[in-house]
Amino acid sequence: MKGKLTKKIKGSTERPRLSVFRSLGHIYAQVIDDDKGITLASVSTLSLKKAGKKVKNNIEAAKKVGEEIAKRSIEAGVKKVVFDRSGYLYH
Repeated sequence: MKGKLTKKIKGSTERPRLSVFRSLGHIYAQVIDDDKGITLASVSTLSLKKAGKKVKNNIEAAKKVGEEIAKRSIEAGVKKVVFDRSGYLYH
Protein backbone atom coordinates (compact mmCIF):
# COMPACT_ATOMS: atom_id res chain seq x y z
CA MET A 1 0.00 0.00 0.00
CA LYS A 2 1.38 3.39 -0.95
CA GLY A 3 1.57 6.18 1.58
CA LYS A 4 0.04 9.62 1.21
CA LEU A 5 3.25 11.18 -0.12
CA THR A 6 4.11 8.30 -2.47
CA LYS A 7 0.74 8.58 -4.22
CA LYS A 8 1.79 12.03 -5.48
CA ILE A 9 5.24 10.94 -6.67
CA LYS A 10 5.37 8.94 -9.88
CA GLY A 11 8.45 7.85 -11.77
CA SER A 12 8.52 7.66 -15.54
CA THR A 13 10.80 6.06 -18.08
CA GLU A 14 12.73 9.36 -18.45
CA ARG A 15 12.89 10.02 -14.67
CA PRO A 16 12.41 6.89 -12.57
CA ARG A 17 11.55 7.08 -8.87
CA LEU A 18 14.31 6.60 -6.28
CA SER A 19 12.58 5.04 -3.28
CA VAL A 20 14.38 4.90 0.08
CA PHE A 21 13.21 2.75 2.99
CA ARG A 22 14.77 2.61 6.45
CA SER A 23 14.13 -0.12 8.97
CA LEU A 24 15.68 -0.28 12.43
CA GLY A 25 18.61 -2.31 11.15
CA HIS A 26 18.92 -1.70 7.43
CA ILE A 27 18.60 0.83 4.59
CA TYR A 28 17.07 -0.07 1.21
CA ALA A 29 17.09 1.92 -2.04
CA GLN A 30 15.36 1.14 -5.35
CA VAL A 31 15.12 2.90 -8.69
CA ILE A 32 11.65 2.15 -10.06
CA ASP A 33 10.06 2.82 -13.46
CA ASP A 34 6.38 3.22 -12.54
CA ASP A 35 5.23 3.32 -16.19
CA LYS A 36 6.55 -0.18 -16.86
CA GLY A 37 6.21 -1.39 -13.27
CA ILE A 38 9.81 -2.63 -13.01
CA THR A 39 12.73 -2.09 -10.66
CA LEU A 40 15.78 -0.90 -12.59
CA ALA A 41 18.30 -1.04 -9.73
CA SER A 42 18.24 -1.89 -6.05
CA VAL A 43 20.68 -2.09 -3.17
CA SER A 44 20.50 -2.48 0.61
CA THR A 45 22.83 -2.89 3.55
CA LEU A 46 21.95 -6.59 3.41
CA SER A 47 23.21 -6.90 -0.17
CA LEU A 48 26.38 -4.99 0.77
CA LYS A 49 27.07 -7.44 3.61
CA LYS A 50 26.55 -10.39 1.26
CA ALA A 51 29.03 -8.81 -1.17
CA GLY A 52 31.59 -8.68 1.64
CA LYS A 53 31.61 -4.90 2.11
CA LYS A 54 31.92 -3.89 5.76
CA VAL A 55 29.73 -1.17 7.24
CA LYS A 56 30.47 0.20 10.71
CA ASN A 57 27.60 2.57 11.48
CA ASN A 58 24.37 4.01 10.07
CA ILE A 59 25.95 7.06 8.43
CA GLU A 60 28.62 5.01 6.70
CA ALA A 61 25.99 2.46 5.64
CA ALA A 62 23.79 5.20 4.14
CA LYS A 63 26.77 6.60 2.21
CA LYS A 64 27.71 3.18 0.82
CA VAL A 65 24.10 2.41 -0.18
CA GLY A 66 23.92 5.83 -1.88
CA GLU A 67 27.16 5.28 -3.79
CA GLU A 68 26.14 1.78 -4.87
CA ILE A 69 22.61 2.76 -6.01
CA ALA A 70 24.14 5.63 -8.02
CA LYS A 71 26.61 3.25 -9.68
CA ARG A 72 23.92 0.68 -10.49
CA SER A 73 21.53 3.37 -11.77
CA ILE A 74 24.16 4.74 -14.16
CA GLU A 75 24.82 1.19 -15.38
CA ALA A 76 21.07 0.86 -16.06
CA GLY A 77 21.14 4.11 -18.09
CA VAL A 78 19.42 6.35 -15.52
CA LYS A 79 20.71 9.93 -15.26
CA LYS A 80 17.87 11.73 -13.42
CA VAL A 81 15.45 10.46 -10.78
CA VAL A 82 12.46 11.64 -8.75
CA PHE A 83 13.28 11.30 -5.04
CA ASP A 84 10.68 9.41 -2.99
CA ARG A 85 11.64 9.78 0.66
CA SER A 86 8.77 7.53 1.82
CA GLY A 87 7.59 10.07 4.38
CA TYR A 88 10.95 10.36 6.15
CA LEU A 89 12.39 13.80 6.84
CA TYR A 90 14.93 14.95 4.28
CA HIS A 91 17.98 16.56 5.89
